[in-house]
Amino acid sequence: IFFSSDYFLSPLPENVFQDLKHFFEELQQSANARGMAYKAPVKDVKFVLDHVIKAHEVMPEETCPPDVVNAVIDEVAKFTEKELHPIWKVGDEGCKYDGGPGDVTTPPGWKEAYARYVEGGWPALIGEEEYGGQNFPFTVDTVKTEFCGTANWTWFMYPMLSHGAVECMLEFASDEMKAMFLPKLVSGEWTGTMCLTESHAGSDLSDIKSKAVPTDNGAYKITGTKIFISCGECDFAENIVHLVLAKLPDAPAGTKGISLFLVPKYLNNADGSLDTSKKNVWCTGIEHKMGIKGSATAVLAFEDSIGYLIGKPHDGMKQMFAFMNTARLAVGVQGLGAAELAYQQALTYARERPSGRAPGGAVAPEKAADPIIFHPEVSRMLYKMKSFTEGARVLVYHTSLLMDKMKYTDDAALKKRCAGELALLTPIVKAFLTETGFEMANDGLQVYGGHGYINEWGMEQIVRDARISQLYEGTTGIQSLDLLGRKVILNQMKDLTAFCQDIIKFCDANMSNMKMLPHTLEMTRLASEWMSLAGQLALKAQKDPATIESAAVDFMHYSGYVTLGFMWLKTEAVCYEQLAKGEGEEAFHKSKIATADFYFARLLPRTEGYAKSMVAPAQVLSGFDQHAAAMEE
Repeated sequence: IFFSSDYFLSPLPENVFQDLKHFFEELQQSANARGMAYKAPVKDVKFVLDHVIKAHEVMPEETCPPDVVNAVIDEVAKFTEKELHPIWKVGDEGCKYDGGPGDVTTPPGWKEAYARYVEGGWPALIGEEEYGGQNFPFTVDTVKTEFCGTANWTWFMYPMLSHGAVECMLEFASDEMKAMFLPKLVSGEWTGTMCLTESHAGSDLSDIKSKAVPTDNGAYKITGTKIFISCGECDFAENIVHLVLAKLPDAPAGTKGISLFLVPKYLNNADGSLDTSKKNVWCTGIEHKMGIKGSATAVLAFEDSIGYLIGKPHDGMKQMFAFMNTARLAVGVQGLGAAELAYQQALTYARERPSGRAPGGAVAPEKAADPIIFHPEVSRMLYKMKSFTEGARVLVYHTSLLMDKMKYTDDAALKKRCAGELALLTPIVKAFLTETGFEMANDGLQVYGGHGYINEWGMEQIVRDARISQLYEGTTGIQSLDLLGRKVILNQMKDLTAFCQDIIKFCDANMSNMKMLPHTLEMTRLASEWMSLAGQLALKAQKDPATIESAAVDFMHYSGYVTLGFMWLKTEAVCYEQLAKGEGEEAFHKSKIATADFYFARLLPRTEGYAKSMVAPAQVLSGFDQHAAAMEE
């Protein structure tokens, strides 16, 4: 509210201050009263699993029949709505570091929520039975990841990282190490982290300084300092298992000399009990961050800390990627979750907030103004968020089902095919869903207008929490380089070609559906163009190696929009089929079709710009430092 200079030349009437005070009190009460609610999208998830990706055709019915799967979905929805989301906002207060025996205290209610999470058996949902797990399919566990991650992503980082440690150990650790550590990790009694980054070595780990010296009893003494360790210290569990990258004395230079070690916060006594009298790893501080403040991003000191070698010496990068790929898929879900949470809040606000009249005439003539949801600009943002979240959800579960196909089949050719597609889609899931999810979170804030910028409504916290997703577990640039450089060009386009052929095959099978024919034809064209663009870049890269890095991010975005287009086409086909048969909810299917129309009309055309920019000469990026210097005084 602005005052003209005339007001400052004479005393303000007392009632002006009273009116202003009353106005801001009402604003505060309105924000606090409605709060921020989360409703798990159970209906949509079940639709995707049952009808779009047909997960039941892959998951073994004898161990996870549909009624059990549905019960798990319903229960995790209740847990996230009632336990996790109510403590989401308080997480913005951050963790407290005291440098003493406890080191880190998590936000109020978080430790108790984790205890209930463990009590409910949720950490063990996907774990192997041999170590106390329930051995559910990865696709079912992904439902837990989506619901927990949307309701309270920062809290969920603690169990998510533990799961990554379990996956890495299952593949590479010795049987003795598995028996000692996995039961506690699988149950959630202990948590896990991965320790890669050092102050001088971030994305490029070839120059890490952490050392591992062998001892006489087969263990190693680890010395070094790691930074940016998510959930590196907490009060959730009695012990924390750190997976640490370090170099042996005889290590060759570069990443080929990196080994992976398991280093617990506390060591076990001879009888197997935990010796908490002396720490084996020390937290020397936590970072003060833009968002995800409830995650203790720790600085960890290793001073002759006892550790155990995982797998073979000098093979640490390969082993750590088993952890990182699990985390990258989960971070992709973070992008979906940020968009979903922002969409739910923006939709409610747009229905309630009156402002002006709708362009076509008054929608609520009995009121002074119409709800802003009837303004095309607001509808555009909401449609954009809806089309992204629902399309991204199909992609997330499509990708998770690939892992289950590999798990449950004995067909070597199918395993190889699924592994190739998973490798292709992982950087797309991680980079595209986080980049676009952050955009949708910003759109959610925009729907609120100035209120979105106010802390009480919570929208700005969603934006701040989401921003990290484009940085950790490999930045957008690194993921894009991985996609174009390794997964496409070095792979000789094999997996990309196979995936594009799947798109074209699906399109051919649905050409008779006249209602979705424009979309089918467009996806056929884009699948062919995708392969053509990749081929052009591969040829250009032979002459100019800078081509890959200069084109990578544009190629990633192009790939993401085409992939989501395919997910929407599959969804449309199911909806038209069920409408023809009179099955399911008519309004639900029509909503999906309308949203697909929006995606193809307003979002998929972004591929045109990316197609042009990715093939632009790499030389346009050269000489920037020189040109920037020329502008300086």
